[in-house]
Amino acid sequence: MSPPISSNRHLDLAPLRLDDFDYDLPPDRIALRPVQPRDAARLLAVSPDRPEPFQDSCVADLPQLLEPGDALIFNDTRVIPAGLAGTRRRGETVAHVEVTLYQRLDAARWRAFARPAKRLKQSDRIAFGGEGETALWANVEERGAEGEVTLAFEPQGDELDAALREFGHMPLPPYIGRKRAPDGRDRQDYQTVYAAHDGAVAAPTAGLHFTPRLLEALSNRGIALHFVTLHVGPGTFLPVKQDDVRRHRMLPEWGAVDAATAQNLNEVRSAGGRRIAVGTTALRLLESAAREDGEIEAYRGETELFITPGYRFKAVDLLLTNFHLPRSTLFMLVAAFTGLEVMKRAYAHAVQSGYRFYSYGDACLLEPARAMP
Repeated sequence: MSPPISSNRHLDLAPLRLDDFDYDLPPDRIALRPVQPRDAARLLAVSPDRPEPFQDSCVADLPQLLEPGDALIFNDTRVIPAGLAGTRRRGETVAHVEVTLYQRLDAARWRAFARPAKRLKQSDRIAFGGEGETALWANVEERGAEGEVTLAFEPQGDELDAALREFGHMPLPPYIGRKRAPDGRDRQDYQTVYAAHDGAVAAPTAGLHFTPRLLEALSNRGIALHFVTLHVGPGTFLPVKQDDVRRHRMLPEWGAVDAATAQNLNEVRSAGGRRIAVGTTALRLLESAAREDGEIEAYRGETELFITPGYRFKAVDLLLTNFHLPRSTLFMLVAAFTGLEVMKRAYAHAVQSGYRFYSYGDACLLEPARAMP
């Protein structure tokens, strides 16, 4: 097993201010549903070293924007219905609570974020999906300081997984959940068409744009399709609270790159092809698995890799990703990849041009800047 990748490798550099990663976004630019079909989403190609750095396109045009011999790397994690609504009783007092599972500890126990956490204490018992014999029950084993709780469920193992599928809902990001409730459409919309391995509590949203038709067109163009797994955790939604952002710590996420995939991706670069990460999660996993010379090795374990400006990318040549929240770790990552000032201009262009933002929104294809600002 590869050792965990630390998130604090930048602490010896000059501070980065949280305010540097802010930008203005009109609320009506936040997408509450994806476009249909998925590959009809708009695509902003960002090439920072060209005279005209911004090119408006469409995700369906991706085969023409890439070259034969390139390789796309997808995160094939599957989102589990990790959102649960329940009731907690103490005598005659009833409280309604919502939890989002984020880390499985064993066959019966999960760590979760609870809202409102102040309504829970150790030894409380929660019924999800009803009460009595039809409910999914959990006991609060521990309560943390930041709204986290440890829940011990009844039943456990495969029976618990089946109960989560029955009672749980897709854990939509807060900026969507505050405006509408999850529904049956989200079980399909918030899942990539190639999802294969259960374990994520947030979607690798860049992959939501792909359809079987687009995947076939890419293959026919001579572009290789490879798959890695990173079980996306809730860290993507957690705010950065440090004024010096490099002191922020990412929650660990489990990922794997198998030996055959690593070898194939190394052969792509040796042959002159480009390695294109589909999403920030695939990029972070590939960077965690890469040596300093860019060779990718087999990897299996946790990563806490937090990428900010000043990071030297080793494994990835292009990045396909969505438009991210201001002051978020994801916006910091794209600023590291393409340049902070370039990305601020790109986002301003996207706002002015009517692009849709965040998980269900449009996408951008980013090239790295040769000389970062």
